[in-house]
Amino acid sequence: MASSTPQGANLLNGLQKGNKFGVGTARLLPEAYLKFYKEWKSKPTAVHYIPNEGSWKRDEVTGITTPVQNVPIPVIYPPEHHQGIWGGEGVVKGFQKRTPTKKRVPHYWVPVLRRTVLHSVVLNKYWSTIVTDRTMDLIHESHGFDHYLLKTPACDLKSSLAFRIKRNILEALQDKCPDIDTQKKSVILEEYSKYLEQYTPEEIEWYGYTFEEAVRKMNIKLAKEKRLVPHKVEFRSRLIQQLKEAGIAEAQDRSADAAIQSQIGEPSSWISKMNPFGKKQET
Repeated sequence: MASSTPQGANLLNGLQKGNKFGVGTARLLPEAYLKFYKEWKSKPTAVHYIPNEGSWKRDEVTGITTPVQNVPIPVIYPPEHHQGIWGGEGVVKGFQKRTPTKKRVPHYWVPVLRRTVLHSVVLNKYWSTIVTDRTMDLIHESHGFDHYLLKTPACDLKSSLAFRIKRNILEALQDKCPDIDTQKKSVILEEYSKYLEQYTPEEIEWYGYTFEEAVRKMNIKLAKEKRLVPHKVEFRSRLIQQLKEAGIAEAQDRSADAAIQSQIGEPSSWISKMNPFGKKQET
């Protein structure tokens, strides 16, 4: 029986899904990255269907009231979408009945992709990348590429390229746009600095990394903090420090002996009196 096994108590409530943030280096990831990850994996804006408003709807013909169920359409995002900015669009897999007398056949609806050049005012850079018509419409509605990236949450951007550019924009705004001319800098900061209120410096540092990239970044950070120093380097530094301290102490003793000797006219150290080669006092 399940109760006789060590994991029986857990199996009674169902098999618990493992949390990848609870093992290995992922446990050490900061709260700033977890905030971005939740934003990235939250429910995105509906793109491929029109959601019904409200909680209930009534059929106009039968008059039956039924609950509203907005079930999102399964969308496939191929790895290539990380190399462009698709505006939330993806590949939809389904069936299509092309003629009334024949059976339906499998069909893939692929977004219309085109290459264009995007410009960032804050970074003063250009990118030649793949976009969709929806991406260009959203950029025009936002009055610029920078506004589109800074306004749109990570769950709607979806692209690693968009994450990286957005992180670079936030870092540039945090550093007061070092690559911009002085005449334009004040205008740009006045227009875009309002977006910094949503993030802390640590959140900007960890923004836009995938889970694998974040773990790799944390491993590099831990390796730098736990860098092993060879014993010869450690012993050499100790020896140099001891020699410095001994030299300072000897110099202090010599200066004190010289001061006493100048006052009483004879050596103050008893070792100097026992030295047979020392200078004898004239009688």
